[in-house]
Amino acid sequence: MATEVFVRKWGSSLGIVLPRELVEKKNIKVRQKIFIDVGSKADLTNIFGRFKRRLSGQQFKDVVREGWR
Repeated sequence: MATEVFVRKWGSSLGIVLPRELVEKKNIKVRQKIFIDVGSKADLTNIFGRFKRRLSGQQFKDVVREGWR
């Protein structure tokens, strides 16, 4: 289950607050060891940089199909 949380500064450490919905759904208890997978939002501007101009649906499909011909 992917959940977006914010990192906060606690003293000289960093921490996160788990949303109540996640805690209840996963039945997380105090002092229980859990495993998390850390990631961040991807910046796709470099990948899709050539699509900065507005394309119609058909124009977009034509550009995508260029590599398949």
